[in-house]
Parts: sequence; structure tokens; C-alpha cells
Amino acid sequence: MKYDWIFFDADETLFHFDAFKGMQLMFSRKGVDFTEQDFATYQEVNKPLWVDYQNGDITADELKHTRFDSWAQRLNTTPAELNSAFLEAMADICAVLPGAKELMEAITGKAKVGIITNGFTDLQAIRLARTGMDSYVDQVIISEEVGTAKPDRIIFEHALQRAGNPCKSKVLMVGDNLHSDILGGINFGIETCWLNHHGAAATDGINPHYTVSSLTELQAILEA
Repeated sequence: MKYDWIFFDADETLFHFDAFKGMQLMFSRKGVDFTEQDFATYQEVNKPLWVDYQNGDITADELKHTRFDSWAQRLNTTPAELNSAFLEAMADICAVLPGAKELMEAITGKAKVGIITNGFTDLQAIRLARTGMDSYVDQVIISEEVGTAKPDRIIFEHALQRAGNPCKSKVLMVGDNLHSDILGGINFGIETCWLNHHGAAATDGINPHYTVSSLTELQAILEA
């Protein structure tokens, strides 16, 4: 295999991340019927926060607090409590993407596997354990713990240190987010694979080394 280390993003790269379903489950446990319109309103607040977080303008704690602030007031609870309940619901519905386990089996013994995620700490270990993916993953690097998010090169430097500083030419970054995963990897000087589920066009002059529509397609490239 060409690579000694393959780093994956987590959400929508290895794991399904159906935030609407997670919110519905969380709110149903509180006796609230959470609608698609409610979710659209939530996303108007949530999406820009993630951009700010990736740009280093706000902290993980600020993101967690702000996204649930209005719901916390409405339900007479705290944003922290809602955040925990949401991550718990997301853990309860977690599932791996098609081809993820097969890809891990194919890599095992040939390259080491890491995860670099901007997702939150509370969800990662439980999700890896519940899906059985923990047995394949050698390192998990979480932006909340590093103190900086992808695409910042610091989180990639941290990942390489944790991996024992392999040669950059032997490292591949795989992710679905063109900006945080792919541009982050390119700027750091490692090869990248864009998992482009929906056949979108690459923008902003970002040129991944590989573009695939599924993990099965990536497996074929790695085994070639």
C-alpha cells in the first residue's frame, strides 16, 4: 500500500451524521415534537457557528452553548444539558457509512488508521465502541482537545506527532468537507481524497489528489 497512515474525518466520512434524526430523538425524550421547520431554524444558527469554529473565531464551548441557547430558555434548562442530550441521542442512532468496515479490513496490517475530527469529544469514543470501529483505529485526534479545528495546520501537525512523525508523502487525508479536510490536508502538504457523496463540483481552486463517491471506490484505489 502506498500509505503508512490514512487519516479520516469522522462525520459523513466514516459515520452517518443525521443531525435532524438526532434532534428529533432528543426532543421526543423531552416530550417535544421537533419539526423540519424547527430544524431549519436551528441550522440558521448552527451552520454559521461551525464556520466560525473552523476559522478559529469561537471556541468549542461557545459553539455548544450558542446553538442551544434559545431552546434552553424555552425548555427552562441549560445549553450544556441540551448539548449532552443531543450527543447522547446521536450516539444512540450512530451507524457507519456503507463500505467503511470493509475498507478498514482491507487496510488492516498494511497501513495505520487515524481519525481527525472537528466533532466533539463526548461522541467519539462511544460511537467507535458501539460500531466496533475502535478495533481498527490507532489514533483519534479531536479538535476540541487540541484547541484548534481543521483546516488549521496545527491539528494536522498534532496528528502526525501522535502517529510518530511519518513522512508526509506516506500520509493520506480522507474527508467529505472540501474546505476543512481537503484544503487543510493540501495546505499541510499531504495527499488528500475527497469523499464526494453528491457529485458536487470542487470550488475555490481546491484540487484533491483523488475524488471518490464512496468508500468502496477508495478501497479499490488503495488496493490497486
